[in-house]
Amino acid sequence: MTLDEAIARFEAEREKIWFESPEDILALGRGEVPRGTGARGQYLSTIIFAEGEARTFADEMLWGIIRVCEDTEADLKTLQALIDQIIGYKASFFDFVSIPSAAEMTRLYVDASKLCETTDDLNRLTQAALGYANRLHMWVDYILPWGLGNAFPRKKPATA
Repeated sequence: MTLDEAIARFEAEREKIWFESPEDILALGRGEVPRGTGARGQYLSTIIFAEGEARTFADEMLWGIIRVCEDTEADLKTLQALIDQIIGYKASFFDFVSIPSAAEMTRLYVDASKLCETTDDLNRLTQAALGYANRLHMWVDYILPWGLGNAFPRKKPATA
């Protein structure tokens, strides 16, 4: 796969999930967890971990790489090594929390980053990946049972 093909795949996947959630995320929301993750037979923790992974993938990792590419004179090889190690691990974790579609796209990002010859190439790839990752995060947020928070109302701090 070429760099331009990888970018096109991210754009196509973003469009594909713009109005329809990936099936594996909907399945996770129904409690279908093929990997069996979740302590004591529950899957809430799996959703919480999936949400954290999706959020940090988009908001911290990909956005951070864009900022480094645009705001510094970072060394491409160092960025590629970090992507391989840190984001490569995240791909495996997406698989662990039963979102193989995200794992596949994250692995695509890691592999395509190795094709980049300049930080401008890496920035273009990362911009495309971020568009996909932001939408992915939205769908994981959608399945999070936010109403459970009502059982944990804030208390006023005790006065000393």
